[in-house]
Amino acid sequence: MTSTDVTETGVTESAATPLLEARELTRHFRVGRGFGRQMLHAVDEVNFTIGRQEIVALAGESGSGKSTIARLLAGVYKPTSGEILYQGRSTSTYRSRKDQLAYRGDVPMVFQDPFSSLNPAFRVSHGVLRSLKLHRPELSRAERFEEAERVIEAVGLSPAGDIMNRYPYELSGGQRQRIGFAQALAHKPKLILADEPVSMLDVSIRIGLLNLMAELRETQGVSFLYITHDIASARYVADRLMIMYAGHVVETGPTESVLQNPKHPYTDLLLGAVPDPRAPLSTGIEGDTGEPPKVIDPTPGCRFRWRCPLAIDRCHSETPLLRVLGKNHEAACHVAEPDAN
Repeated sequence: MTSTDVTETGVTESAATPLLEARELTRHFRVGRGFGRQMLHAVDEVNFTIGRQEIVALAGESGSGKSTIARLLAGVYKPTSGEILYQGRSTSTYRSRKDQLAYRGDVPMVFQDPFSSLNPAFRVSHGVLRSLKLHRPELSRAERFEEAERVIEAVGLSPAGDIMNRYPYELSGGQRQRIGFAQALAHKPKLILADEPVSMLDVSIRIGLLNLMAELRETQGVSFLYITHDIASARYVADRLMIMYAGHVVETGPTESVLQNPKHPYTDLLLGAVPDPRAPLSTGIEGDTGEPPKVIDPTPGCRFRWRCPLAIDRCHSETPLLRVLGKNHEAACHVAEPDAN
């Protein structure tokens, strides 16, 4: 595709246009009943881009809003406000079933639990062939079987014919997760939303799935949003890293820049919890036992202030915004210092 080609959803694609962009992306949920109903701020005014053939990691503790972002991008949730632009076009303009299917085929999701993402009543081939029939109806039955074998081989499972005839219970956890990637790959995607795809797998086979993501980026031209709470795996596979806390992105930048020179105290906290020999020797925050706040009708101010040893008066009254503190490196912190150079 050239820099002026038109995509299936009618958008003129430019090499300068991000593959996907979130602008002020917000999702709130009502909680409680009657007059006691309140608003849970799961995601608040988040901005980011994902480029072509790029792996972006979104990291943070449970409850930070990571999976909510994935579901917003996948179309499971509708934004409370803000918008998602895919190849320069707002997804809110996708009115027809054709446009919606085209987007969901381009941006599929791989789920966390490989044990429940496959239907145990059907052979492995069922999910892959169903994806092909739904998203690539131009293929004949024979072509669908050929393509199913191709994507299963592409995710490192062989012989493909034997794998397709098995039931999910006959596969290991790692093999099942690879089938999840194969189902996504069957759509000919441009961006795969990988929601903690290795967290339920043995440590010994996680590295194989991370290597698979990097390989698919190179061989299939696919981008990834890799959602994780594991800083070490993000460091291994991601080009860029976004750190999320209580509905806000608090730091973002090239992965090594963020982890070698963290600007936000929460990033320090995450690094201090990871046994990574390449991490900075001193993190500045030790022995933290706090948890992310339940952001129900939150007041202004930094949401990390209750756990932060560096908090100043301004942190309690003014919500910090992301600002540039280094080359392509941003953090939302009132006390963070920019690089001297």
